[in-house]
Amino acid sequence: MIEDGSLARGSPAGHPPAAEDRPLVVIVDDSDTIRTALEELFLSVDIETLSFENARTLLESTLPDRPGCFILDVRMPGLSGLDLQSELAEIGHLMPIVFLTGHGDVPMSIRAIKAGAFDFKTKPVRDQDLLDAVSAAIDADRARRAVYKVAQDSAMRFNTLSPRERQVLQCIVGGLLNKQIAYELGVMEVTIKLHRGNVMRKMDVGSVAELVRIWDQIPVPVRQGDVA
Repeated sequence: MIEDGSLARGSPAGHPPAAEDRPLVVIVDDSDTIRTALEELFLSVDIETLSFENARTLLESTLPDRPGCFILDVRMPGLSGLDLQSELAEIGHLMPIVFLTGHGDVPMSIRAIKAGAFDFKTKPVRDQDLLDAVSAAIDADRARRAVYKVAQDSAMRFNTLSPRERQVLQCIVGGLLNKQIAYELGVMEVTIKLHRGNVMRKMDVGSVAELVRIWDQIPVPVRQGDVA
């Protein structure tokens, strides 16, 4: 399955990450030998794994909410790796996918990449090449999760605003001055100043530029009131 190669180094010295931040590689392969070899490879660089012998077993399991990636074989009994990729996308499992197969071809790899696969490796593959691909996939997942957390935090702050404060916020990010907002909403300018202060405080920002940045991070359905 793999060829000899230098292994990646473990984590740098210092405090170990919290359990929920430790990366996790989820392996799906019908070969006991392959699963064991992969588990040992990732253990050698202090990366935890979860292994499944087929797609259905994975789909029936609850995965920990941790950064990581999937390593999927393409040809397996039941659902193929490509079918599993589609199933994971449909149910919202967004961890990057690295395909590792001995039966790959160009059309298959193109299909996988077009469907969002992070990488496509064919066996045999050097240990270091696989470790590099998985490391990059984990970094990408950490970045995705960080963006999601910022959006979630921004949405939570937005949901603390009253309906009128939300109107004022939208006017502010639209570039309107207090006088213009007052005219648009049919209220006194002093009232807008009060609402504006509440918006800035609740959104925890100190400038309009920062407010605009946070507004851009709020999911559109939340902005439109489709999601509570």
